[in-house]
Amino acid sequence: MYQISREKMPELLAAVAKEMDLFLPVQNNGITNFGFWTEDADVDLDTLKTVKSPKDAFFPQSEILYSCYQKANKTSIEPAALKDAPFAIFGVRPCDVRAFDVLDRVFLSEPADVYYAARREHGIVVSLACHEPEESCFCKVFGTDAADPEADADVKGIADVAAWMVEGSLYWKALTEKGEALTEAVKELLTPADGDQAKVDAEKEAIHNIVEKLPYTHLSLEGWDGNATDAKFNSPVWETLYKPCLACGTCTFVCPTCQCYDIKDYDTGHGVKRYRCWDSCMYSDFTMMAHGNNRTSQLQRFRQRFMHKLVYFPANNNGMYSCVGCGRCVEKCPSSLNIVKVIKAFEKHGGEK
Repeated sequence: MYQISREKMPELLAAVAKEMDLFLPVQNNGITNFGFWTEDADVDLDTLKTVKSPKDAFFPQSEILYSCYQKANKTSIEPAALKDAPFAIFGVRPCDVRAFDVLDRVFLSEPADVYYAARREHGIVVSLACHEPEESCFCKVFGTDAADPEADADVKGIADVAAWMVEGSLYWKALTEKGEALTEAVKELLTPADGDQAKVDAEKEAIHNIVEKLPYTHLSLEGWDGNATDAKFNSPVWETLYKPCLACGTCTFVCPTCQCYDIKDYDTGHGVKRYRCWDSCMYSDFTMMAHGNNRTSQLQRFRQRFMHKLVYFPANNNGMYSCVGCGRCVEKCPSSLNIVKVIKAFEKHGGEK
């Protein structure tokens, strides 16, 4: 394990950026989101949660897939270049690290998504423990340890470096070969800190104590699993629960695990570019086909979102839920129709009444 003082963090980030592209929390106009490091970037490692998750690094909100050109009655197709150089994602919270595991199960299952796979192959994830989890957090419910990115067996190999901010110092621990390589590249700025393990352990304990006191930490998932399809799908609870939903899609765009996308064509005037962009199951034209949409009401679309996260996904992924408890939907839904409210509503009514 190594450490570096907070005052020297700009030097560390500059050293990483010298070796490769660096993606990290950056503040613009009072809003913090992941973006690329530049010399004048307002780096923000104190904000617990970026508005959007860092899934953009592997699954961009919009990306070109290929371009088509026609010349002399001949059509040529040029696929977009795959990521072929290493890049680092710094400051990823444990819940977002776990979200990468969810995305991996979707995009790396056969047939693997080559664009996503190339980014995962070259991406180096530096995870930062949550110094002070907030009231909207409920990551423990879904098996994430906010204090320790390396503790979760399900995500081993996804975070390449684990880091903790303790008493004005960043503690740094490589977890994988990619993490070791990054550590070697910036080693001259790091100081061995094997004797400071007690400080990191105390930080973990302090974080655990905060987590235990959060209002949603002990939320019960009883009755939610891959075998609950009929009981939950047919419950009348949905009839009243969905009504305040505005179908705005905010929940899906801030969610670190949502993976739905649409594919569109854009005429540039010199050819056609095919691109994909995030989509939302909450929209009435989602998966629209020639015959229409197979979910014709907002109740059906609302139910689909939560059934997928709490029933369908675990049914196909050995019980793993498609929610990591980051709390972004709790903070951002204008109608407070977040996953916590859904779980509590079914607990209150027994899911049947």
